[in-house]
Amino acid sequence: MEKLTNKEEEIMHILWKLEKAFVKEVMAEIKNNKPHYNTLSTIIRNLEDKGYVSYNAFGKTHQYFPVVKKEDYRKGFMNTAINNYFNNSYKNVVSFFAKEDKISVDDLKEIIEIIEKKK
Repeated sequence: MEKLTNKEEEIMHILWKLEKAFVKEVMAEIKNNKPHYNTLSTIIRNLEDKGYVSYNAFGKTHQYFPVVKKEDYRKGFMNTAINNYFNNSYKNVVSFFAKEDKISVDDLKEIIEIIEKKK
C-alpha cells in the first residue's frame, strides 16, 4: 500500500465513515481547514490513482467509495509504525504507552487476559 499524506488519510476516514460519497458530501464532513472544492477533488483523484478509492459515474459527476478497508490500512499503518519507531517490538510499544501514562494497569491486565485466552 502506498503511503498517504495527512490530508489523504483524513479524506479516507471520511469515506470509510460515509461508505460512498460525492465530493460535496466529503467537503461537508471536513471540520477545519476546508480545502477548495477543486483541491478536494484532486486529493480524491490521487486516492483513486493510489488504489484506495474507486467511483461510480453519474454523468459528469462521480460518487467515490473506498476499495481499501479501514482495518487493512490500520494493520499496514501499525506494522510500519512499530517497525520504524519501536524496532519491530510490541513490547516496546506497550512500554512506550505505559511510560507516557496512556495505558492503565487495568488495560494491561485486560490485554494479558486476551493473550492468555488465545493460548
